[in-house]
Amino acid sequence: MTTTLPIHDAGGWPRPAMAWWAVAVFFGAAVLSYTDRQILTLLIDPVRAELAISDTQVSLLQGLAFALIYSVAGLPLGRAADLFARRGVIIAGVATWSLATLACAYARSFEALFVARVFVGIGEACLAPAAMSMIGDYLPPQRRGTAFGLFMLGMIVGGGIAILFGGALFEAIEQGLVAGVPLLRDLSAWRAVLALLALPGVLLVLCLFTLREPPRRPLAGDTVARALPLGAVFDDLLRHRRVLLPLYLGLALMTFGDAAMGNWLPALLARKFAMGAGAIGQLYGGAVIASASIGVFGGGMLADRLVARGLVASRAQVSMWAALLALPGAFAGLGGSAYLVVFGYAWWALMSSAAAAIALGALPDLAPAHMRGVAIALASFGNIMLGTGGGTLATPFVNDRLFADPLQIGVAMTLVTVPAGAAALVFFWRSARAAHAAIPIFQHKAA
Repeated sequence: MTTTLPIHDAGGWPRPAMAWWAVAVFFGAAVLSYTDRQILTLLIDPVRAELAISDTQVSLLQGLAFALIYSVAGLPLGRAADLFARRGVIIAGVATWSLATLACAYARSFEALFVARVFVGIGEACLAPAAMSMIGDYLPPQRRGTAFGLFMLGMIVGGGIAILFGGALFEAIEQGLVAGVPLLRDLSAWRAVLALLALPGVLLVLCLFTLREPPRRPLAGDTVARALPLGAVFDDLLRHRRVLLPLYLGLALMTFGDAAMGNWLPALLARKFAMGAGAIGQLYGGAVIASASIGVFGGGMLADRLVARGLVASRAQVSMWAALLALPGAFAGLGGSAYLVVFGYAWWALMSSAAAAIALGALPDLAPAHMRGVAIALASFGNIMLGTGGGTLATPFVNDRLFADPLQIGVAMTLVTVPAGAAALVFFWRSARAAHAAIPIFQHKAA
Protein backbone atom coordinates (compact mmCIF):
# COMPACT_ATOMS: atom_id res chain seq x y z
CA MET A 1 0.00 0.00 0.00
CA THR A 2 1.10 3.58 -0.61
CA THR A 3 1.30 6.00 2.31
CA THR A 4 -0.75 9.19 1.97
CA LEU A 5 0.21 12.59 3.27
CA PRO A 6 -1.32 14.09 6.43
CA ILE A 7 -4.12 16.55 5.78
CA HIS A 8 -4.42 20.13 6.95
CA ASP A 9 -8.10 20.88 6.40
CA ALA A 10 -11.53 19.31 6.19
CA GLY A 11 -11.14 18.89 2.46
CA GLY A 12 -8.37 16.36 2.98
CA TRP A 13 -5.73 18.14 0.89
CA PRO A 14 -2.06 17.40 1.66
CA ARG A 15 -0.21 19.93 3.82
CA PRO A 16 0.84 22.95 1.72
CA ALA A 17 4.53 22.61 2.63
CA MET A 18 4.63 19.03 1.37
CA ALA A 19 2.57 19.86 -1.72
CA TRP A 20 4.85 22.72 -2.76
CA TRP A 21 7.95 20.63 -2.01
CA ALA A 22 6.58 18.07 -4.46
CA VAL A 23 6.06 20.84 -7.04
CA ALA A 24 9.67 21.95 -6.45
CA VAL A 25 10.94 18.40 -7.05
CA PHE A 26 8.86 18.11 -10.22
CA PHE A 27 10.26 21.48 -11.30
CA GLY A 28 13.78 20.05 -10.88
CA ALA A 29 12.79 16.95 -12.85
CA ALA A 30 11.43 19.09 -15.67
CA VAL A 31 14.63 21.16 -15.73
CA LEU A 32 16.82 18.07 -16.04
CA SER A 33 14.49 16.43 -18.54
CA TYR A 34 14.54 19.35 -20.94
CA THR A 35 18.23 20.02 -20.44
CA ASP A 36 18.99 16.45 -21.52
CA ARG A 37 16.50 16.73 -24.37
CA GLN A 38 17.50 20.13 -25.76
CA ILE A 39 21.28 20.04 -25.33
CA LEU A 40 21.67 18.51 -28.79
CA THR A 41 20.31 21.75 -30.24
CA LEU A 42 23.51 23.52 -29.17
CA LEU A 43 25.75 20.68 -30.34
CA ILE A 44 24.40 20.39 -33.90
CA ASP A 45 27.53 21.39 -35.79
CA PRO A 46 30.11 19.37 -33.79
CA VAL A 47 27.85 16.29 -33.92
CA ARG A 48 27.39 16.72 -37.68
CA ALA A 49 31.13 17.08 -38.19
CA GLU A 50 32.19 14.05 -36.13
CA LEU A 51 29.48 11.66 -37.31
CA ALA A 52 29.35 13.06 -40.88
CA ILE A 53 25.56 13.44 -40.92
CA SER A 54 23.17 15.94 -42.54
CA ASP A 55 20.82 18.55 -41.07
CA THR A 56 17.92 16.22 -41.78
CA GLN A 57 19.57 13.42 -39.80
CA VAL A 58 20.20 15.86 -36.95
CA SER A 59 16.51 16.76 -37.01
CA LEU A 60 15.70 13.06 -36.65
CA LEU A 61 17.87 12.91 -33.53
CA GLN A 62 16.21 16.02 -32.11
CA GLY A 63 12.61 15.27 -33.07
CA LEU A 64 11.70 11.90 -34.56
CA ALA A 65 13.63 9.92 -31.94
CA PHE A 66 11.26 11.41 -29.37
CA ALA A 67 8.16 11.40 -31.55
CA LEU A 68 8.46 7.70 -32.34
CA ILE A 69 8.75 6.65 -28.74
CA TYR A 70 5.95 8.92 -27.58
CA SER A 71 3.70 7.36 -30.20
CA VAL A 72 4.55 3.89 -28.87
CA ALA A 73 5.14 4.43 -25.16
CA GLY A 74 3.57 7.77 -24.22
CA LEU A 75 -0.02 6.58 -23.86
CA PRO A 76 0.84 3.31 -22.04
CA LEU A 77 2.99 5.32 -19.62
CA GLY A 78 0.12 7.75 -19.12
CA ARG A 79 -2.09 4.77 -18.37
CA ALA A 80 0.55 3.53 -15.93
CA ALA A 81 0.22 6.86 -14.09
CA ASP A 82 -3.50 6.07 -13.66
CA LEU A 83 -2.92 2.49 -12.49
CA PHE A 84 0.27 2.46 -10.41
CA ALA A 85 2.12 4.57 -7.86
CA ARG A 86 3.05 7.67 -9.82
CA ARG A 87 6.23 8.37 -7.87
CA GLY A 88 7.60 5.00 -8.94
CA VAL A 89 6.75 5.72 -12.58
CA ILE A 90 8.71 8.99 -12.42
CA ILE A 91 11.72 7.41 -10.68
CA ALA A 92 11.92 4.73 -13.36
CA GLY A 93 11.73 7.41 -16.02
CA VAL A 94 14.52 9.53 -14.51
CA ALA A 95 16.82 6.51 -14.26
CA THR A 96 16.08 5.56 -17.87
CA TRP A 97 16.69 8.95 -19.45
CA SER A 98 19.84 9.59 -17.38
CA LEU A 99 21.43 6.29 -18.43
CA ALA A 100 20.36 6.90 -22.03
CA THR A 101 21.96 10.37 -22.00
CA LEU A 102 25.19 8.71 -20.87
CA ALA A 103 24.84 6.23 -23.72
CA CYS A 104 24.51 9.16 -26.16
CA ALA A 105 27.96 10.34 -25.07
CA TYR A 106 29.54 7.06 -26.16
CA ALA A 107 27.53 6.44 -29.35
CA ARG A 108 29.86 5.99 -32.35
CA SER A 109 27.35 6.14 -35.20
CA PHE A 110 24.16 7.90 -36.20
CA GLU A 111 22.20 4.70 -35.62
CA ALA A 112 23.58 4.19 -32.11
CA LEU A 113 22.93 7.81 -31.18
CA PHE A 114 19.38 7.56 -32.54
CA VAL A 115 18.63 4.49 -30.41
CA ALA A 116 20.06 6.17 -27.31
CA ARG A 117 17.92 9.24 -27.96
CA VAL A 118 14.87 7.00 -28.25
CA PHE A 119 15.54 5.73 -24.72
CA VAL A 120 15.93 9.30 -23.50
CA GLY A 121 12.42 9.77 -24.89
CA ILE A 122 11.10 6.66 -23.11
CA GLY A 123 12.29 7.97 -19.76
CA GLU A 124 11.00 11.48 -20.34
CA ALA A 125 7.59 10.21 -21.47
CA CYS A 126 7.04 9.04 -17.87
CA LEU A 127 7.33 12.49 -16.33
CA ALA A 128 4.50 14.79 -17.43
CA PRO A 129 1.48 12.46 -17.04
CA ALA A 130 2.53 11.22 -13.58
CA ALA A 131 3.75 14.59 -12.27
CA MET A 132 0.73 16.57 -13.47
CA SER A 133 -1.62 13.90 -12.15
CA MET A 134 0.07 14.10 -8.73
CA ILE A 135 -0.08 17.91 -8.74
CA GLY A 136 -3.82 17.62 -9.40
CA ASP A 137 -4.14 15.57 -6.19
CA TYR A 138 -1.72 17.64 -4.10
CA LEU A 139 -3.39 21.03 -4.64
CA PRO A 140 -6.95 22.39 -4.94
CA PRO A 141 -8.09 23.79 -8.31
CA GLN A 142 -7.47 27.43 -7.42
CA ARG A 143 -3.77 26.67 -6.82
CA ARG A 144 -3.09 24.22 -9.65
CA GLY A 145 -2.54 26.79 -12.39
CA THR A 146 0.40 28.29 -10.53
CA ALA A 147 1.76 24.80 -9.79
CA PHE A 148 1.44 23.71 -13.42
CA GLY A 149 3.06 26.98 -14.44
CA LEU A 150 6.04 26.19 -12.20
CA PHE A 151 6.27 22.67 -13.63
CA MET A 152 6.24 24.04 -17.16
CA LEU A 153 8.71 26.70 -16.08
CA GLY A 154 11.10 23.83 -15.34
CA MET A 155 10.81 22.74 -18.97
CA ILE A 156 11.57 26.26 -20.16
CA VAL A 157 14.46 26.69 -17.74
CA GLY A 158 15.81 23.29 -18.77
CA GLY A 159 15.78 24.26 -22.43
CA GLY A 160 17.43 27.57 -21.58
CA ILE A 161 20.05 25.93 -19.35
CA ALA A 162 20.89 23.55 -22.19
CA ILE A 163 21.76 26.59 -24.31
CA LEU A 164 23.02 29.07 -21.70
CA PHE A 165 25.17 26.81 -19.52
CA GLY A 166 25.66 24.11 -22.12
CA GLY A 167 27.54 26.58 -24.29
CA ALA A 168 29.78 27.64 -21.41
CA LEU A 169 30.38 24.00 -20.44
CA PHE A 170 31.21 23.06 -24.02
CA GLU A 171 33.82 25.83 -24.27
CA ALA A 172 35.27 25.00 -20.84
CA ILE A 173 35.70 21.36 -21.89
CA GLU A 174 37.38 22.45 -25.11
CA GLN A 175 39.82 24.43 -22.97
CA GLY A 176 40.70 21.38 -20.82
CA LEU A 177 38.10 21.22 -18.02
CA VAL A 178 38.04 17.39 -17.99
CA ALA A 179 41.57 16.78 -19.28
CA GLY A 180 42.52 14.78 -16.18
CA VAL A 181 39.19 13.02 -15.59
CA PRO A 182 39.13 9.28 -16.40
CA LEU A 183 36.41 8.17 -18.86
CA LEU A 184 35.93 11.79 -19.96
CA ARG A 185 39.36 12.99 -21.01
CA ASP A 186 39.37 10.99 -24.24
CA LEU A 187 35.91 12.17 -25.30
CA SER A 188 35.32 15.03 -27.71
CA ALA A 189 33.76 18.12 -26.12
CA TRP A 190 30.17 17.42 -27.16
CA ARG A 191 30.39 13.87 -25.83
CA ALA A 192 31.79 15.05 -22.48
CA VAL A 193 28.91 17.52 -22.15
CA LEU A 194 26.38 14.70 -22.55
CA ALA A 195 28.22 12.46 -20.08
CA LEU A 196 28.26 15.19 -17.42
CA LEU A 197 24.55 15.90 -17.88
CA ALA A 198 23.73 12.29 -16.96
CA LEU A 199 25.04 12.73 -13.40
CA PRO A 200 22.32 14.96 -11.83
CA GLY A 201 19.79 12.16 -12.30
CA VAL A 202 21.17 10.46 -9.17
CA LEU A 203 20.36 13.47 -6.97
CA LEU A 204 16.92 13.81 -8.55
CA VAL A 205 16.03 10.20 -7.75
CA LEU A 206 17.00 10.77 -4.09
CA CYS A 207 14.70 13.82 -3.97
CA LEU A 208 11.82 11.83 -5.48
CA PHE A 209 12.12 9.27 -2.70
CA THR A 210 11.19 12.02 -0.21
CA LEU A 211 7.72 12.36 -1.78
CA ARG A 212 4.64 10.41 -0.82
CA GLU A 213 1.81 9.34 -3.08
CA PRO A 214 -1.26 11.58 -2.55
CA PRO A 215 -4.71 9.97 -2.68
CA ARG A 216 -6.46 10.30 -6.03
CA ARG A 217 -9.34 12.74 -5.77
CA PRO A 218 -12.52 12.47 -7.89
CA LEU A 219 -14.07 15.50 -9.57
CA ALA A 220 -17.28 16.88 -8.18
CA GLY A 221 -20.07 14.51 -9.13
CA ASP A 222 -17.73 11.52 -9.60
CA THR A 223 -18.21 8.69 -7.16
CA VAL A 224 -14.80 7.04 -7.47
CA ALA A 225 -11.25 7.97 -8.30
CA ARG A 226 -10.13 4.46 -9.17
CA ALA A 227 -8.83 3.61 -12.62
CA LEU A 228 -11.51 2.34 -15.00
CA PRO A 229 -11.04 -0.06 -17.93
CA LEU A 230 -9.21 1.57 -20.82
CA GLY A 231 -12.29 1.34 -23.04
CA ALA A 232 -14.31 3.36 -20.55
CA VAL A 233 -11.53 5.94 -20.36
CA PHE A 234 -11.57 6.45 -24.14
CA ASP A 235 -15.39 6.59 -24.11
CA ASP A 236 -15.11 9.51 -21.68
CA LEU A 237 -12.50 11.18 -23.85
CA LEU A 238 -14.71 10.79 -26.93
CA ARG A 239 -17.63 12.38 -25.08
CA HIS A 240 -15.51 15.49 -24.54
CA ARG A 241 -13.80 15.43 -27.96
CA ARG A 242 -15.30 18.71 -29.18
CA VAL A 243 -13.45 20.51 -26.41
CA LEU A 244 -10.37 18.34 -26.00
CA LEU A 245 -9.41 17.54 -29.61
CA PRO A 246 -9.03 21.16 -30.80
CA LEU A 247 -7.32 22.00 -27.50
CA TYR A 248 -4.79 19.22 -28.15
CA LEU A 249 -4.27 20.38 -31.74
CA GLY A 250 -3.77 24.00 -30.68
CA LEU A 251 -1.16 22.95 -28.13
CA ALA A 252 0.60 20.70 -30.64
CA LEU A 253 0.77 23.40 -33.31
CA MET A 254 2.23 25.96 -30.91
CA THR A 255 4.85 23.34 -29.96
CA PHE A 256 5.39 22.78 -33.71
CA GLY A 257 6.34 26.44 -34.01
CA ASP A 258 8.50 26.27 -30.88
CA ALA A 259 10.48 23.38 -32.37
CA ALA A 260 10.63 24.75 -35.91
CA MET A 261 12.32 27.91 -34.62
CA GLY A 262 13.89 27.00 -31.29
CA ASN A 263 15.74 23.89 -32.44
CA TRP A 264 17.31 25.70 -35.41
CA LEU A 265 17.85 29.20 -34.10
CA PRO A 266 21.31 28.38 -32.66
CA ALA A 267 22.31 27.02 -36.07
CA LEU A 268 21.02 30.23 -37.70
CA LEU A 269 23.02 32.38 -35.27
CA ALA A 270 26.16 30.33 -35.89
CA ARG A 271 25.86 30.21 -39.68
CA LYS A 272 24.52 33.66 -40.54
CA PHE A 273 26.08 35.74 -37.76
CA ALA A 274 29.22 33.64 -37.02
CA MET A 275 28.46 33.36 -33.30
CA GLY A 276 30.25 30.79 -31.10
CA ALA A 277 28.56 28.39 -28.69
CA GLY A 278 29.30 30.56 -25.64
CA ALA A 279 27.92 33.73 -27.22
CA ILE A 280 24.83 31.89 -28.47
CA GLY A 281 24.25 30.48 -25.00
CA GLN A 282 24.42 33.88 -23.33
CA LEU A 283 22.18 35.69 -25.82
CA TYR A 284 19.70 33.03 -26.86
CA GLY A 285 19.61 30.95 -23.65
CA GLY A 286 19.12 33.97 -21.41
CA ALA A 287 16.37 35.41 -23.62
CA VAL A 288 14.47 32.11 -23.72
CA ILE A 289 14.64 31.60 -19.95
CA ALA A 290 13.44 35.14 -19.23
CA SER A 291 10.63 35.36 -21.78
CA ALA A 292 9.21 31.87 -21.47
CA SER A 293 9.45 31.97 -17.67
CA ILE A 294 7.27 35.07 -17.62
CA GLY A 295 4.88 33.37 -20.05
CA VAL A 296 4.35 30.12 -18.19
CA PHE A 297 4.25 31.66 -14.71
CA GLY A 298 1.98 34.49 -15.80
CA GLY A 299 -0.21 32.05 -17.71
CA GLY A 300 -0.47 29.77 -14.68
CA MET A 301 -1.49 32.63 -12.40
CA LEU A 302 -4.08 33.80 -14.93
CA ALA A 303 -5.46 30.25 -15.10
CA ASP A 304 -5.90 30.26 -11.30
CA ARG A 305 -7.84 33.52 -11.51
CA LEU A 306 -10.13 32.07 -14.16
CA VAL A 307 -10.85 28.98 -12.06
CA ALA A 308 -11.48 31.08 -8.94
CA ARG A 309 -14.13 32.93 -10.94
CA GLY A 310 -15.66 29.70 -12.27
CA LEU A 311 -14.40 30.35 -15.81
CA VAL A 312 -12.71 27.05 -16.68
CA ALA A 313 -14.34 27.23 -20.11
CA SER A 314 -12.62 30.57 -20.85
CA ARG A 315 -9.09 29.24 -20.73
CA ALA A 316 -8.96 28.09 -24.36
CA GLN A 317 -10.19 31.53 -25.40
CA VAL A 318 -7.31 33.21 -23.54
CA SER A 319 -4.92 30.72 -25.18
CA MET A 320 -6.35 31.82 -28.54
CA TRP A 321 -5.46 35.46 -27.83
CA ALA A 322 -1.97 34.44 -26.72
CA ALA A 323 -1.49 32.54 -30.00
CA LEU A 324 -2.61 35.60 -31.95
CA LEU A 325 -0.14 37.83 -30.11
CA ALA A 326 2.64 35.28 -30.73
CA LEU A 327 2.38 35.51 -34.54
CA PRO A 328 4.70 38.53 -35.06
CA GLY A 329 7.48 36.52 -33.39
CA ALA A 330 7.11 33.83 -36.05
CA PHE A 331 8.98 36.15 -38.44
CA ALA A 332 12.12 36.03 -36.24
CA GLY A 333 14.06 34.04 -38.82
CA LEU A 334 14.01 37.01 -41.20
CA GLY A 335 15.78 39.33 -38.76
CA GLY A 336 18.78 41.21 -40.06
CA SER A 337 20.78 41.00 -36.84
CA ALA A 338 21.34 38.40 -34.15
CA TYR A 339 19.62 40.58 -31.58
CA LEU A 340 16.54 41.05 -33.74
CA VAL A 341 16.33 37.30 -34.41
CA VAL A 342 16.56 36.47 -30.71
CA PHE A 343 14.12 39.22 -29.71
CA GLY A 344 11.56 37.91 -32.21
CA TYR A 345 11.85 34.36 -30.94
CA ALA A 346 11.71 35.57 -27.32
CA TRP A 347 8.38 37.25 -28.07
CA TRP A 348 7.05 34.05 -29.66
CA ALA A 349 8.27 32.02 -26.66
CA LEU A 350 6.59 34.43 -24.22
CA MET A 351 3.17 34.12 -25.84
CA SER A 352 3.47 30.45 -26.82
CA SER A 353 4.38 29.38 -23.30
CA ALA A 354 1.52 31.45 -21.83
CA ALA A 355 -0.93 29.78 -24.23
CA ALA A 356 0.37 26.34 -23.29
CA ALA A 357 0.30 26.97 -19.53
CA ILE A 358 -3.30 28.17 -19.65
CA ALA A 359 -4.52 25.35 -21.90
CA LEU A 360 -2.67 22.56 -20.06
CA GLY A 361 -3.94 23.88 -16.74
CA ALA A 362 -7.47 23.07 -17.88
CA LEU A 363 -6.87 19.34 -18.34
CA PRO A 364 -6.96 18.17 -14.68
CA ASP A 365 -10.22 20.12 -14.25
CA LEU A 366 -11.75 18.70 -17.42
CA ALA A 367 -10.55 15.10 -16.97
CA PRO A 368 -11.83 12.89 -14.10
CA ALA A 369 -9.22 11.38 -11.78
CA HIS A 370 -9.44 7.94 -13.41
CA MET A 371 -8.30 9.31 -16.77
CA ARG A 372 -6.02 12.27 -15.99
CA GLY A 373 -2.84 10.36 -16.83
CA VAL A 374 -4.18 9.34 -20.25
CA ALA A 375 -5.62 12.82 -20.93
CA ILE A 376 -2.28 14.48 -20.16
CA ALA A 377 -0.38 11.80 -22.08
CA LEU A 378 -2.52 12.57 -25.13
CA ALA A 379 -1.48 16.21 -24.87
CA SER A 380 2.15 15.12 -24.59
CA PHE A 381 1.66 12.78 -27.55
CA GLY A 382 0.42 15.63 -29.73
CA ASN A 383 3.10 18.01 -28.54
CA ILE A 384 5.88 15.53 -29.21
CA MET A 385 4.62 13.63 -32.26
CA LEU A 386 3.25 16.59 -34.24
CA GLY A 387 4.97 19.41 -32.38
CA THR A 388 8.56 18.48 -31.59
CA GLY A 389 8.88 15.72 -34.20
CA GLY A 390 7.12 17.52 -37.03
CA GLY A 391 8.38 21.02 -36.26
CA THR A 392 12.01 20.00 -35.91
CA LEU A 393 11.92 18.09 -39.20
CA ALA A 394 9.84 20.65 -41.13
CA THR A 395 12.43 23.45 -41.05
CA PRO A 396 15.33 21.53 -42.68
CA PHE A 397 12.87 19.77 -45.00
CA VAL A 398 11.59 23.10 -46.35
CA ASN A 399 15.12 24.47 -46.54
CA ASP A 400 16.44 21.42 -48.40
CA ARG A 401 13.55 21.40 -50.88
CA LEU A 402 13.27 25.14 -51.57
CA PHE A 403 16.73 26.58 -51.02
CA ALA A 404 19.35 23.86 -50.46
CA ASP A 405 21.35 26.54 -48.66
CA PRO A 406 22.33 26.31 -44.95
CA LEU A 407 22.25 30.13 -44.74
CA GLN A 408 18.53 30.16 -45.60
CA ILE A 409 17.51 28.21 -42.50
CA GLY A 410 15.92 31.37 -41.04
CA VAL A 411 13.60 31.79 -44.03
CA ALA A 412 12.57 28.15 -43.74
CA MET A 413 11.82 28.68 -40.03
CA THR A 414 9.43 31.49 -40.89
CA LEU A 415 7.69 29.60 -43.69
CA VAL A 416 6.98 26.75 -41.27
CA THR A 417 6.06 28.69 -38.12
CA VAL A 418 3.64 31.33 -39.43
CA PRO A 419 0.97 28.89 -40.71
CA ALA A 420 1.40 26.68 -37.63
CA GLY A 421 0.68 29.60 -35.30
CA ALA A 422 -2.32 30.72 -37.36
CA ALA A 423 -3.80 27.20 -37.30
CA ALA A 424 -3.25 26.94 -33.53
CA LEU A 425 -5.25 30.14 -33.07
CA VAL A 426 -8.19 28.62 -34.97
CA PHE A 427 -8.15 25.40 -32.94
CA PHE A 428 -8.06 27.25 -29.60
CA TRP A 429 -11.05 29.27 -30.81
CA ARG A 430 -12.96 26.09 -31.67
CA SER A 431 -12.16 24.57 -28.28
CA ALA A 432 -13.36 27.71 -26.49
CA ARG A 433 -16.63 27.72 -28.43
CA ALA A 434 -17.25 24.06 -27.62
CA ALA A 435 -16.39 24.55 -23.94
CA HIS A 436 -18.79 27.47 -23.55
CA ALA A 437 -21.51 25.46 -25.29
CA ALA A 438 -20.97 22.61 -22.83
CA ILE A 439 -21.52 24.77 -19.71
CA PRO A 440 -21.99 23.77 -16.91
CA ILE A 441 -20.03 20.59 -17.65
CA PHE A 442 -16.73 22.49 -17.90
CA GLN A 443 -17.37 24.89 -15.05
CA HIS A 444 -17.33 22.28 -12.31
CA LYS A 445 -14.90 22.49 -9.43
CA ALA A 446 -12.92 19.61 -7.98
CA ALA A 447 -14.07 18.14 -4.71
